[in-house]
Amino acid sequence: MKIWCIVIFTFCLVGCANTRQSASLTGEQARPVANAGSPGAATASLTDVQQSWLSKANRHEKAGWVYAHIEGPPQERGFQYGYLLAKEIAQGIKVTRTEWEYQSATKWSWLLEKANAMSARKIDAENLAELDGIVAGMQSAGVPSSRAEIIAYNDYIELSAYWWPEELKKIKDGKVNPAHQSCSAFIATGGMTVDGGVVLGHNTMQGYYDVFPNVILDIVPEKGHRILMQTCPGWIHSGTDFFITDAGLVGAETTIAAFEGFDAKGVPEFARMRRATQDASSIEEWCAIMKRGNNGGYANAWLLGDVNTREIARLELGLKYVGFEKKRDGYFVGSNVAEDSKILRFETTEHETDIRETIVARRVRWKQLMAQYAGKIDAAAAKLFEADHFDVYLGGEHPGERSLCAHKDLESKPIQQWLEPNTPGGTVDAKVVDTKMARQMSFAARWGSACGMAFDAPKFLAEHPQYEWMKDILQSRPSEPWTTFTAGEPR
Repeated sequence: MKIWCIVIFTFCLVGCANTRQSASLTGEQARPVANAGSPGAATASLTDVQQSWLSKANRHEKAGWVYAHIEGPPQERGFQYGYLLAKEIAQGIKVTRTEWEYQSATKWSWLLEKANAMSARKIDAENLAELDGIVAGMQSAGVPSSRAEIIAYNDYIELSAYWWPEELKKIKDGKVNPAHQSCSAFIATGGMTVDGGVVLGHNTMQGYYDVFPNVILDIVPEKGHRILMQTCPGWIHSGTDFFITDAGLVGAETTIAAFEGFDAKGVPEFARMRRATQDASSIEEWCAIMKRGNNGGYANAWLLGDVNTREIARLELGLKYVGFEKKRDGYFVGSNVAEDSKILRFETTEHETDIRETIVARRVRWKQLMAQYAGKIDAAAAKLFEADHFDVYLGGEHPGERSLCAHKDLESKPIQQWLEPNTPGGTVDAKVVDTKMARQMSFAARWGSACGMAFDAPKFLAEHPQYEWMKDILQSRPSEPWTTFTAGEPR
């Protein structure tokens, strides 16, 4: 089992509204209103209460990103989210449905039934209320959806890459690379950084045909900590992952490659991640929440920092084993290789020495950069790291399958035998935060390749007709600049 090829699914049942939630949102006199910023045409009237909810929220677009501010109790902020990003959520559902049906040769309605039965009852009441609010908001914007659909959409990573029922076992076993995202990240503090504070950098590597994780979500919950995070439209967790909170916590993750293990009785990772990020006031609390009910799904190495104490930590969360380290001086890096020996040997089929493989090559490159920049790491250096094209196997600059800023679409003769030529995927973003920025609830981000290289989908498909199945979901990305996002941005 190797990392890379993502299998995504979605669930788009038209007209399956949650009756109880819909009734609670339409019980008073409704009146037609303008669309309040939603890209889709609203086909339902809004009540005075719904209008008041939307007056507290906003969205705008900047440098390829969609910024959304939502606040209040879970039902209210969910409604704001679903209404303001209805078009983007609908696109995400279209993408995941197309991928699921192509990869599995199975209707997503079948998977919807299976996933909802397994996951819904394990999600806490606050997360469920927010998910219900998203459904109601989408419906008011003219986009039908259901609780079951939005749960499955949020849970797609573990369901598509970790949980496989007996009926689809042949499909899973026949894939040499069924896992999803592969990211590059580092976190440093103390003597490693210019000012002794925490610096965190992360980029996401995935298929260019996947759901765009180009949403910056600013969440002000009624209870718990404010969150500013990157996510996909309609997700209540980050997923990519990159977040900061007003507790002074910053975090990112890189997926543990070639991981095997899943407990269907556990709590979905997306629900645990959201609870940890909203509820935790320290690194220890965050990790404790993530471990509670762990099901092994979306097994990650989490890089965490507390800008108030200047501590950093790495939580490697397997299913049977957990690795945890914390320090006030030094660094942690992530490239999808498990660092905990028990997780590596007993819960993965990966090895850590073959630099022909992207995960090992990037691990070596991170260590080279940390040694080269020791004592000189700041936000500017972090941006350089995320856009790095050095290939340690080839011994020089080569934007391709093994670089931190990956461009697998440029590899016509990949060295890794499991990687298809010209795989349409690679790095799709870059994010950086330091102590000063985190205290101001802000971070810098770049949409598209971390180096700024554009991707032309029509041109790619014309040159590589073997990927014709992606024609309705593969999207171009122009070169975008670095930009800064801050919690509380106006429209």
